[in-house]
Amino acid sequence: MVDLLVRNAKPWGEDAVRDLAIEDGRFVRAGGAPRREIDAGGRLVVAGFVEPHIHLDKAFIRAECRVNQSGTLMEAIEIIWDKKRRYTVEEVAARASRVIESAAAHGVTRMRSHVDVDNIGGLVPIQGVARARELCRDLVDLQIIAFPQEGIIRNEGTASLMREAMAQGADIVGGMPFNEASPEDSRRHIDFAFELATEFDADIDMHVDETDDPDARTLEMLADATLREGWEGRVTAGHSCALAGYPDDYAARVIAKVKQAGIHMICNPATNLVIQGRLDKQPVRRGITRVRELLEAGVNVSYGQDCVDDPFYPFGRVDPLEVALVMAHAAHLTKPSEIETVFSMQNWHAAKVLRLDDYGFEQGAAGDLVLLDAFDAAQAIRERADRMVVVKRGRIVAETTTTRQVHRHANQ
Repeated sequence: MVDLLVRNAKPWGEDAVRDLAIEDGRFVRAGGAPRREIDAGGRLVVAGFVEPHIHLDKAFIRAECRVNQSGTLMEAIEIIWDKKRRYTVEEVAARASRVIESAAAHGVTRMRSHVDVDNIGGLVPIQGVARARELCRDLVDLQIIAFPQEGIIRNEGTASLMREAMAQGADIVGGMPFNEASPEDSRRHIDFAFELATEFDADIDMHVDETDDPDARTLEMLADATLREGWEGRVTAGHSCALAGYPDDYAARVIAKVKQAGIHMICNPATNLVIQGRLDKQPVRRGITRVRELLEAGVNVSYGQDCVDDPFYPFGRVDPLEVALVMAHAAHLTKPSEIETVFSMQNWHAAKVLRLDDYGFEQGAAGDLVLLDAFDAAQAIRERADRMVVVKRGRIVAETTTTRQVHRHANQ
Protein backbone atom coordinates (compact mmCIF):
# COMPACT_ATOMS: atom_id res chain seq x y z
CA MET A 1 0.00 0.00 0.00
CA VAL A 2 1.18 3.52 -0.81
CA ASP A 3 2.26 5.31 2.37
CA LEU A 4 1.71 8.87 1.12
CA LEU A 5 -0.06 10.26 -1.92
CA VAL A 6 0.27 13.94 -2.83
CA ARG A 7 -2.46 14.81 -5.29
CA ASN A 8 -2.49 17.72 -7.74
CA ALA A 9 1.17 18.57 -7.23
CA LYS A 10 3.16 20.77 -9.62
CA PRO A 11 6.72 19.35 -9.64
CA TRP A 12 9.25 22.09 -10.28
CA GLY A 13 10.52 21.91 -13.86
CA GLU A 14 7.46 20.07 -15.16
CA ASP A 15 4.59 21.58 -17.10
CA ALA A 16 1.69 19.58 -15.73
CA VAL A 17 0.08 18.90 -12.38
CA ARG A 18 0.21 15.25 -11.31
CA ASP A 19 -0.01 12.92 -8.33
CA LEU A 20 3.09 11.77 -6.47
CA ALA A 21 3.18 8.55 -4.46
CA ILE A 22 5.73 7.30 -1.93
CA GLU A 23 6.01 3.76 -0.62
CA ASP A 24 8.74 2.35 1.64
CA GLY A 25 10.61 5.65 1.44
CA ARG A 26 10.74 5.76 -2.38
CA PHE A 27 8.65 7.31 -5.14
CA VAL A 28 6.44 4.78 -6.89
CA ARG A 29 3.76 4.84 -9.53
CA ALA A 30 0.61 6.48 -8.17
CA GLY A 31 -2.31 4.10 -7.74
CA GLY A 32 -4.35 2.34 -5.10
CA ALA A 33 -5.58 3.53 -1.74
CA PRO A 34 -2.92 5.42 0.27
CA ARG A 35 -2.47 5.39 4.02
CA ARG A 36 -2.30 9.20 3.95
CA GLU A 37 -3.29 11.69 1.29
CA ILE A 38 -2.54 15.40 0.78
CA ASP A 39 -4.12 17.67 -1.83
CA ALA A 40 -1.47 20.11 -3.11
CA GLY A 41 -4.05 22.15 -4.99
CA GLY A 42 -1.71 22.71 -7.94
CA ARG A 43 1.04 24.16 -5.75
CA LEU A 44 4.75 23.85 -6.42
CA VAL A 45 6.72 20.90 -5.04
CA VAL A 46 10.44 20.20 -4.99
CA ALA A 47 12.21 16.95 -4.22
CA GLY A 48 13.65 18.43 -1.04
CA PHE A 49 16.01 21.40 -0.90
CA VAL A 50 19.72 20.58 -0.74
CA GLU A 51 22.05 22.70 1.43
CA PRO A 52 25.55 22.25 -0.06
CA HIS A 53 27.65 24.57 2.12
CA ILE A 54 27.23 25.21 5.84
CA HIS A 55 29.30 25.17 9.04
CA LEU A 56 27.33 23.28 11.67
CA ASP A 57 30.11 23.23 14.26
CA LYS A 58 30.28 27.05 14.46
CA ALA A 59 26.55 27.79 14.55
CA PHE A 60 25.09 29.81 17.42
CA ILE A 61 28.41 30.75 19.04
CA ARG A 62 28.28 34.52 18.33
CA ALA A 63 26.90 35.42 21.77
CA GLU A 64 29.84 33.64 23.42
CA CYS A 65 32.51 35.42 21.36
CA ARG A 66 33.81 38.97 21.26
CA VAL A 67 32.48 41.27 18.58
CA ASN A 68 34.07 41.13 15.13
CA GLN A 69 35.08 44.80 15.07
CA SER A 70 36.50 44.80 11.54
CA GLY A 71 33.83 42.50 10.17
CA THR A 72 36.53 40.66 8.22
CA LEU A 73 37.04 36.98 7.58
CA MET A 74 40.43 36.82 9.27
CA GLU A 75 39.24 38.49 12.48
CA ALA A 76 36.29 36.09 12.60
CA ILE A 77 38.66 33.13 12.30
CA GLU A 78 40.78 34.45 15.18
CA ILE A 79 37.75 35.22 17.34
CA ILE A 80 36.58 31.62 17.43
CA TRP A 81 39.92 30.17 18.61
CA ASP A 82 39.10 30.56 22.30
CA LYS A 83 35.60 29.13 21.90
CA LYS A 84 36.93 26.25 19.83
CA ARG A 85 39.31 25.26 22.63
CA ARG A 86 36.28 24.93 24.92
CA TYR A 87 34.10 22.89 22.57
CA THR A 88 32.65 19.64 23.86
CA VAL A 89 31.14 16.92 21.75
CA GLU A 90 27.80 17.36 23.49
CA GLU A 91 27.44 21.11 22.95
CA VAL A 92 28.63 20.93 19.33
CA ALA A 93 26.04 18.21 18.73
CA ALA A 94 23.31 20.28 20.40
CA ARG A 95 24.03 23.40 18.35
CA ALA A 96 24.35 21.44 15.11
CA SER A 97 21.05 19.68 15.83
CA ARG A 98 19.30 23.05 16.26
CA VAL A 99 20.51 24.07 12.80
CA ILE A 100 19.44 20.78 11.24
CA GLU A 101 15.97 21.12 12.75
CA SER A 102 15.66 24.66 11.37
CA ALA A 103 16.85 23.44 7.97
CA ALA A 104 14.28 20.64 7.94
CA ALA A 105 11.48 23.07 8.82
CA HIS A 106 12.54 25.12 5.78
CA GLY A 107 12.45 22.12 3.46
CA VAL A 108 16.08 20.96 3.47
CA THR A 109 16.35 17.17 3.30
CA ARG A 110 20.02 16.81 2.25
CA MET A 111 22.98 18.78 3.56
CA ARG A 112 26.77 19.03 3.36
CA SER A 113 28.69 20.63 6.24
CA HIS A 114 32.27 21.81 6.56
CA VAL A 115 33.60 20.94 10.03
CA ASP A 116 36.86 22.35 11.39
CA VAL A 117 39.86 20.06 11.82
CA ASP A 118 42.93 21.68 13.38
CA ASN A 119 45.24 21.59 16.40
CA ILE A 120 42.94 23.98 18.32
CA GLY A 121 39.74 21.97 18.53
CA GLY A 122 41.20 18.65 17.45
CA LEU A 123 38.52 16.20 16.37
CA VAL A 124 35.85 17.42 18.81
CA PRO A 125 33.97 19.38 16.09
CA ILE A 126 33.89 16.33 13.80
CA GLN A 127 32.72 14.08 16.62
CA GLY A 128 30.02 16.57 17.67
CA VAL A 129 28.61 17.00 14.17
CA ALA A 130 28.76 13.23 13.60
CA ARG A 131 26.65 12.80 16.73
CA ALA A 132 24.16 15.39 15.46
CA ARG A 133 24.01 13.51 12.16
CA GLU A 134 22.99 10.39 14.02
CA LEU A 135 20.47 12.22 16.22
CA CYS A 136 18.83 13.90 13.23
CA ARG A 137 19.07 11.12 10.67
CA ASP A 138 15.26 11.06 10.36
CA LEU A 139 15.28 14.71 9.21
CA VAL A 140 18.29 15.25 6.96
CA ASP A 141 20.94 13.18 5.19
CA LEU A 142 24.25 14.83 6.09
CA GLN A 143 27.65 14.68 4.41
CA ILE A 144 30.59 15.82 6.58
CA ILE A 145 33.65 17.61 5.19
CA ALA A 146 36.93 17.55 7.13
CA PHE A 147 37.79 21.25 6.84
CA PRO A 148 41.32 22.54 7.66
CA GLN A 149 40.43 26.23 8.02
CA GLU A 150 43.70 27.03 9.80
CA GLY A 151 45.73 25.51 7.00
CA ILE A 152 47.47 22.17 6.65
CA ILE A 153 51.09 23.19 6.21
CA ARG A 154 51.01 26.09 8.67
CA ASN A 155 48.92 24.33 11.34
CA GLU A 156 51.15 21.65 12.83
CA GLY A 157 49.50 18.26 13.15
CA THR A 158 46.52 19.01 10.93
CA ALA A 159 47.57 16.54 8.22
CA SER A 160 47.42 13.67 10.73
CA LEU A 161 44.13 14.97 12.15
CA MET A 162 42.63 15.15 8.65
CA ARG A 163 43.49 11.50 8.04
CA GLU A 164 42.01 10.53 11.41
CA ALA A 165 38.87 12.57 10.69
CA MET A 166 38.34 10.66 7.46
CA ALA A 167 38.90 7.37 9.30
CA GLN A 168 36.32 8.40 11.92
CA GLY A 169 33.58 8.97 9.37
CA ALA A 170 34.06 12.27 7.55
CA ASP A 171 32.88 11.79 3.97
CA ILE A 172 34.73 14.50 2.04
CA VAL A 173 38.19 16.05 2.06
CA GLY A 174 38.11 19.80 2.60
CA GLY A 175 40.67 22.53 2.18
CA MET A 176 41.43 26.23 2.37
CA PRO A 177 44.64 26.58 0.37
CA PHE A 178 44.80 30.38 0.32
CA ASN A 179 45.21 30.35 4.11
CA GLU A 180 48.82 29.19 3.82
CA ALA A 181 52.03 31.20 4.04
CA SER A 182 53.00 31.05 0.36
CA PRO A 183 51.77 29.91 -3.07
CA GLU A 184 54.09 26.92 -2.79
CA ASP A 185 52.46 25.90 0.48
CA SER A 186 49.04 26.37 -1.14
CA ARG A 187 50.08 23.84 -3.79
CA ARG A 188 51.29 21.44 -1.09
CA HIS A 189 47.94 21.91 0.69
CA ILE A 190 46.04 20.98 -2.49
CA ASP A 191 48.35 18.05 -3.24
CA PHE A 192 47.81 16.64 0.24
CA ALA A 193 44.04 16.91 -0.18
CA PHE A 194 44.19 14.86 -3.39
CA GLU A 195 46.45 12.27 -1.73
CA LEU A 196 43.93 11.92 1.09
CA ALA A 197 40.99 11.84 -1.31
CA THR A 198 42.68 9.07 -3.28
CA GLU A 199 43.39 7.11 -0.10
CA PHE A 200 39.74 7.24 0.99
CA ASP A 201 38.16 7.41 -2.51
CA ALA A 202 36.51 10.64 -1.42
CA ASP A 203 35.30 13.81 -3.11
CA ILE A 204 36.97 17.16 -2.41
CA ASP A 205 35.21 20.36 -1.33
CA MET A 206 37.39 23.40 -0.62
CA HIS A 207 37.07 27.03 0.38
CA VAL A 208 38.93 28.65 -2.49
CA ASP A 209 40.25 32.23 -2.65
CA GLU A 210 37.79 33.61 -0.12
CA THR A 211 39.57 36.92 -0.26
CA ASP A 212 39.39 40.36 -1.83
CA ASP A 213 42.95 39.89 -3.11
CA PRO A 214 42.83 39.64 -6.92
CA ASP A 215 46.28 38.04 -6.87
CA ALA A 216 44.91 34.90 -5.19
CA ARG A 217 45.42 32.00 -7.58
CA THR A 218 44.36 28.82 -5.80
CA LEU A 219 41.29 28.25 -8.00
CA GLU A 220 43.51 27.70 -11.01
CA MET A 221 45.78 25.48 -8.88
CA LEU A 222 42.77 23.40 -7.88
CA ALA A 223 41.55 23.08 -11.47
CA ASP A 224 44.99 21.99 -12.65
CA ALA A 225 45.24 19.40 -9.86
CA THR A 226 41.75 18.08 -10.61
CA LEU A 227 42.67 17.48 -14.24
CA ARG A 228 46.07 16.01 -13.35
CA GLU A 229 44.60 13.59 -10.80
CA GLY A 230 41.57 12.60 -12.87
CA TRP A 231 39.09 13.82 -10.25
CA GLU A 232 36.77 15.54 -12.73
CA GLY A 233 33.24 15.95 -11.40
CA ARG A 234 34.32 15.15 -7.83
CA VAL A 235 35.61 18.57 -6.74
CA THR A 236 33.76 21.62 -5.41
CA ALA A 237 35.10 25.15 -4.91
CA GLY A 238 33.31 27.39 -2.45
CA HIS A 239 33.30 31.20 -2.26
CA SER A 240 36.00 31.97 -4.91
CA CYS A 241 35.59 35.70 -4.24
CA ALA A 242 38.90 36.65 -5.83
CA LEU A 243 37.62 35.45 -9.22
CA ALA A 244 35.45 38.58 -9.33
CA GLY A 245 38.56 40.74 -9.08
CA TYR A 246 40.60 39.05 -11.80
CA PRO A 247 41.23 40.78 -15.12
CA ASP A 248 38.57 39.58 -17.52
CA ASP A 249 40.96 37.64 -19.75
CA TYR A 250 42.48 35.72 -16.85
CA ALA A 251 39.07 35.09 -15.32
CA ALA A 252 37.84 33.64 -18.61
CA ARG A 253 40.86 31.32 -18.76
CA VAL A 254 40.30 30.08 -15.21
CA ILE A 255 36.56 29.58 -15.78
CA ALA A 256 37.36 27.50 -18.87
CA LYS A 257 39.63 25.29 -16.74
CA VAL A 258 36.95 25.00 -14.07
CA LYS A 259 34.49 23.84 -16.72
CA GLN A 260 36.99 21.37 -18.18
CA ALA A 261 37.68 19.94 -14.72
CA GLY A 262 33.98 19.61 -13.94
CA ILE A 263 34.39 21.61 -10.73
CA HIS A 264 31.18 22.56 -8.98
CA MET A 265 31.07 26.15 -7.73
CA ILE A 266 29.36 27.31 -4.56
CA CYS A 267 28.47 30.97 -3.97
CA ASN A 268 27.64 32.10 -0.44
CA PRO A 269 26.03 35.46 -1.15
CA ALA A 270 24.74 36.33 2.31
CA THR A 271 28.03 35.83 4.16
CA ASN A 272 30.30 37.19 1.46
CA LEU A 273 28.25 40.34 0.91
CA VAL A 274 28.69 40.99 4.64
CA ILE A 275 32.29 39.95 5.18
CA GLN A 276 34.12 40.90 1.97
CA GLY A 277 35.04 44.42 0.94
CA ARG A 278 35.22 45.56 4.56
CA LEU A 279 38.44 47.52 4.01
CA ASP A 280 37.30 49.10 0.72
CA LYS A 281 36.48 52.73 0.15
CA GLN A 282 33.73 53.46 -2.35
CA PRO A 283 33.01 51.67 -4.59
CA VAL A 284 32.89 48.67 -2.23
CA ARG A 285 33.30 45.27 -3.86
CA ARG A 286 30.25 42.99 -3.80
CA GLY A 287 32.23 40.01 -2.50
CA ILE A 288 30.65 37.25 -4.59
CA THR A 289 32.13 35.26 -7.43
CA ARG A 290 31.36 35.63 -11.17
CA VAL A 291 28.07 33.75 -11.04
CA ARG A 292 26.76 34.86 -14.43
CA GLU A 293 29.98 34.07 -16.31
CA LEU A 294 30.23 30.65 -14.66
CA LEU A 295 26.65 29.81 -15.61
CA GLU A 296 27.19 31.00 -19.16
CA ALA A 297 30.24 28.73 -19.40
CA GLY A 298 28.13 25.74 -18.39
CA VAL A 299 29.61 25.36 -14.90
CA ASN A 300 27.33 23.91 -12.23
CA VAL A 301 26.73 26.71 -9.71
CA SER A 302 24.88 26.42 -6.42
CA TYR A 303 24.69 28.51 -3.27
CA GLY A 304 24.72 27.88 0.46
CA GLN A 305 23.71 29.40 3.77
CA ASP A 306 27.32 29.10 4.95
CA CYS A 307 27.02 30.56 8.46
CA VAL A 308 24.38 30.76 11.18
CA ASP A 309 24.73 33.27 14.04
CA ASP A 310 28.51 33.18 14.40
CA PRO A 311 31.33 35.78 14.25
CA PHE A 312 31.35 35.53 10.45
CA TYR A 313 27.63 36.23 9.96
CA PRO A 314 25.09 37.23 12.63
CA PHE A 315 21.97 36.03 10.81
CA GLY A 316 20.88 32.87 8.98
CA ARG A 317 18.27 30.19 9.57
CA VAL A 318 19.02 27.78 6.68
CA ASP A 319 16.12 28.95 4.55
CA PRO A 320 16.94 28.24 0.88
CA LEU A 321 14.35 30.76 -0.31
CA GLU A 322 15.82 33.49 1.88
CA VAL A 323 19.29 32.87 0.45
CA ALA A 324 17.78 32.65 -3.04
CA LEU A 325 16.40 36.16 -2.62
CA VAL A 326 19.86 37.43 -1.63
CA MET A 327 21.44 35.54 -4.52
CA ALA A 328 19.08 37.03 -7.09
CA HIS A 329 19.89 40.53 -5.86
CA ALA A 330 23.64 40.08 -5.49
CA ALA A 331 24.19 38.38 -8.84
CA HIS A 332 21.66 40.49 -10.78
CA LEU A 333 19.62 37.42 -11.71
CA THR A 334 16.11 38.79 -12.10
CA LYS A 335 14.86 37.87 -15.59
CA PRO A 336 12.25 35.09 -15.60
CA SER A 337 14.69 32.43 -16.79
CA GLU A 338 17.31 33.64 -14.31
CA ILE A 339 14.86 33.39 -11.41
CA GLU A 340 14.22 29.79 -12.41
CA THR A 341 17.97 29.19 -12.38
CA VAL A 342 18.32 30.71 -8.92
CA PHE A 343 15.49 28.52 -7.66
CA SER A 344 17.19 25.45 -9.11
CA MET A 345 20.48 26.19 -7.37
CA GLN A 346 19.36 24.59 -4.10
CA ASN A 347 17.59 21.68 -5.62
CA TRP A 348 18.92 20.21 -8.89
CA HIS A 349 22.19 22.18 -8.99
CA ALA A 350 22.97 21.37 -5.36
CA ALA A 351 22.02 17.72 -5.89
CA LYS A 352 24.77 17.58 -8.54
CA VAL A 353 27.26 19.03 -6.05
CA LEU A 354 26.46 16.27 -3.57
CA ARG A 355 26.44 13.78 -6.47
CA LEU A 356 23.05 12.40 -5.48
CA ASP A 357 21.91 9.55 -7.70
CA ASP A 358 18.45 9.20 -6.14
CA TYR A 359 17.20 12.79 -6.34
CA GLY A 360 13.97 13.75 -8.10
CA PHE A 361 10.49 12.36 -8.59
CA GLU A 362 11.25 9.34 -10.76
CA GLN A 363 10.25 5.89 -9.57
CA GLY A 364 12.85 4.61 -7.12
CA ALA A 365 14.13 8.06 -6.14
CA ALA A 366 14.30 8.95 -2.45
CA GLY A 367 10.87 9.88 -1.14
CA ASP A 368 11.72 13.45 -0.15
CA LEU A 369 9.31 16.25 -1.01
CA VAL A 370 8.51 19.83 -0.07
CA LEU A 371 5.10 21.34 -0.75
CA LEU A 372 5.38 25.11 -1.08
CA ASP A 373 2.57 27.60 -0.62
CA ALA A 374 3.33 29.02 -4.06
CA PHE A 375 2.55 28.25 -7.67
CA ASP A 376 5.84 29.21 -9.31
CA ALA A 377 9.47 29.87 -8.44
CA ALA A 378 9.22 33.67 -8.52
CA GLN A 379 6.34 33.67 -6.04
CA ALA A 380 8.15 31.17 -3.80
CA ILE A 381 11.25 33.36 -3.61
CA ARG A 382 9.40 36.66 -3.36
CA GLU A 383 7.20 35.51 -0.49
CA ARG A 384 9.65 33.04 1.05
CA ALA A 385 6.66 30.78 0.80
CA ASP A 386 5.64 28.54 3.66
CA ARG A 387 6.97 25.02 3.45
CA MET A 388 3.48 23.64 4.00
CA VAL A 389 4.63 20.03 4.21
CA VAL A 390 8.14 18.60 4.36
CA VAL A 391 8.49 14.88 3.67
CA LYS A 392 11.61 12.82 4.37
CA ARG A 393 11.61 9.25 3.03
CA GLY A 394 7.83 9.24 2.89
CA ARG A 395 7.28 10.57 6.42
CA ILE A 396 6.06 14.07 7.20
CA VAL A 397 8.74 15.75 9.32
CA ALA A 398 7.56 19.38 9.32
CA GLU A 399 4.44 21.39 8.56
CA THR A 400 4.00 25.16 8.40
CA THR A 401 0.91 27.23 7.80
CA THR A 402 0.81 30.99 8.29
CA THR A 403 -2.50 32.68 8.99
CA ARG A 404 -2.75 36.37 8.20
CA GLN A 405 -5.71 38.71 8.41
CA VAL A 406 -5.92 42.33 7.30
CA HIS A 407 -8.65 44.34 9.06
CA ARG A 408 -10.06 47.26 7.08
CA HIS A 409 -11.97 49.95 8.91
CA ALA A 410 -14.19 52.50 7.22
CA ASN A 411 -13.12 56.12 7.66
CA GLN A 412 -15.01 57.68 10.50
